[in-house]
Amino acid sequence: MKALIAEYTMHNDPGLAPEGKAMYEVLAGSFSRCGYEVVSPGPGDFCDEIAKLAPACDVGLVIAPDCLLSRFTLAMETVTHNLGCGSMNVAVCANKLYAGKILASHGIPVPKETMEGRRVVKPVSGCGAQGVRITGEPAGPGEFGQEYIEGEYFSVSTVAGRLVGEACLYYTGAPAAALALNRQFIEITEEGMVHYRGGETPVHHPREKEIVDTALQAVTVLGCQGYAGVDVIVADKVYVVDVNPRITTSITGIAATMEEEIAEILVKASRGEPPSNLHFRGSVSFDADGRIAWKTKKPDSGV
Repeated sequence: MKALIAEYTMHNDPGLAPEGKAMYEVLAGSFSRCGYEVVSPGPGDFCDEIAKLAPACDVGLVIAPDCLLSRFTLAMETVTHNLGCGSMNVAVCANKLYAGKILASHGIPVPKETMEGRRVVKPVSGCGAQGVRITGEPAGPGEFGQEYIEGEYFSVSTVAGRLVGEACLYYTGAPAAALALNRQFIEITEEGMVHYRGGETPVHHPREKEIVDTALQAVTVLGCQGYAGVDVIVADKVYVVDVNPRITTSITGIAATMEEEIAEILVKASRGEPPSNLHFRGSVSFDADGRIAWKTKKPDSGV
């Protein structure tokens, strides 16, 4: 069996490459342990590399910034079994403004769009909190403003079954499932710039069920399949800030402490079998580049 893990930033975006490399190594290691030969694109044109390598692979997965992900996913899903979100659903999620309006129309709390006062200004399509800031100044081209909500920052790592692309073969109707609830480390500078600094996983919260249910509702409404990360702010309500239709940095911490193999989970989900009854050896913190540190560990974990 052969798996194509197509991570974009390692050869194309030095600023995000450390994070991308960490995610790639987690996935490549897991697929190798599950018996797959792992291949990945070289430094040439990324789409051309996918088109060249994917037809000879049994499964494929793309990791790339949201603004590029739909095009690369389309190249993947037309020639092999895509383990990630479908290209059309990726395109919807990548437009943060449009995705938020869809979620709101389904009664899912999202920060309100606003053009006045102190607010969060962010790119319509972005990742990793790049360009996100709290300001009273006007939004620039390709940006929009949302109300600033004070609260706790979390993400939910989810895995959903097959919804599009070969759905007639693999659709089972099984609901999406949560891998883990993750605390996010968010820094807001004196100038109002917002920086993602990593997180901790798995964590628990008194409102955990509400948080997880809201995240699962969001990925279901947006038609996500495979792995997706849902960023939320827990305040008077659980507000969905972002739905990332791809592998996120949290995977580095989850895979380190989860007893199950993430590769097996992704492949089974792509065939209509989302995970259940997951087991964790403890909890870890991780930085924005995917480096982990154990916080708690079961005495008999052997890791």
